[in-house]
Amino acid sequence: QVQLVESGGGLVQAGGSLRLSCVTSGSIFSTAWYRQARGKQREFLATITRGGSTNYADSVKGRFTISRDNAKNTVYLQMNSLQPNDTAVYYCNVVRWGTLQSYWGQGTQVTVSS
Repeated sequence: QVQLVESGGGLVQAGGSLRLSCVTSGSIFSTAWYRQARGKQREFLATITRGGSTNYADSVKGRFTISRDNAKNTVYLQMNSLQPNDTAVYYCNVVRWGTLQSYWGQGTQVTVSS
């Protein structure tokens, strides 16, 4: 069974930074970050694969960085130059190795004030 716990959200002013964490378990093929703003559809942000390759949505490329600490089973999303339109609930998602089933964390709120 795969379990995910997200943390690191909060309230910041425009131009500030936050680092989100997602503690994972199980055998993981890939980990991704998504967000969903109020009244909007869920949006893909970034992913890191088992082999370490990364991909980013154009909207966050250059501002957000996904990374991992394998020893701690933790994936991070470093978010810089935050703007009010980054306000959303941020979710991590993992794809399990072998079955390729997808699992979601509970989400963490990020609010950016102007």
